[in-house]
Amino acid sequence: MSIKRVISSLLCAALLTVSAAACNQNETESDIEYVKNKGTLVVGITDFAPMDYKDSSGEWIGFDADMAKAYAESLGVEAEFIVITWGNKAMELETKAIDVVWNGMTINDEVKALMSVSDPYCKNAQVVVVNSAVADQYKTAEDIKELSFAVEDGSAGAEALDAIGVEYTAVVDQATALTEVASGSVEASVIDLLMAKAMVGEGTSYPDLVATVELTSEDYGVGFRKGSDLVADFNAFLEKAYEDGTVMKTAEKYGIERNIIEK
Repeated sequence: MSIKRVISSLLCAALLTVSAAACNQNETESDIEYVKNKGTLVVGITDFAPMDYKDSSGEWIGFDADMAKAYAESLGVEAEFIVITWGNKAMELETKAIDVVWNGMTINDEVKALMSVSDPYCKNAQVVVVNSAVADQYKTAEDIKELSFAVEDGSAGAEALDAIGVEYTAVVDQATALTEVASGSVEASVIDLLMAKAMVGEGTSYPDLVATVELTSEDYGVGFRKGSDLVADFNAFLEKAYEDGTVMKTAEKYGIERNIIEK
């Protein structure tokens, strides 16, 4: 064997050893260590006012965004926001494309089966949104069954319609669903009550739309990888944020103080 081949073989063996060591280290590294070592807390979101949305300068703001920045700071890292396909949120966590799902996420059995979830912090509901000109025709779940719907794929709104046997067109996020209703492409959508308060009705982005029937009531939580040590750490952060007034101050900033779960 030539000297060049010997050297090449030794280098390859060394690289494989380093790679194997790195893999073993990653397997034993806790999520807190992982986040701190890379210097970012990657937060999976969708465009959802008043929880996560961009201001005029393009910065992500909102109740969840501000709290995520505060939590990242407590870890000594920066918060990085990535828009995800909501129906893929569990996969995004598992593959470490993101570190946390933090976007007004409804706590339900499916979510708890796929990820570890924080203590709840906010109350919400799934509401039907229609054009205000016809709103008086739709007051019960039975009334809406013949409407055409656009709903965020994988959302609690989609689950609410599945539960009552109503078909819908799945779209990428709740903002898109509202656009479809406003344009007349569909007759209705189901979105989070908190978003409806911020986005539909007089003085909002969609003044001709209105929320009608409440299909469910629910709590929001933050999602982490199964068994992640970030869960207990975040819950301790949240408890402190309640005690020092950060939670309520941030909620008041975005007009959701009545929805915050009291501790």
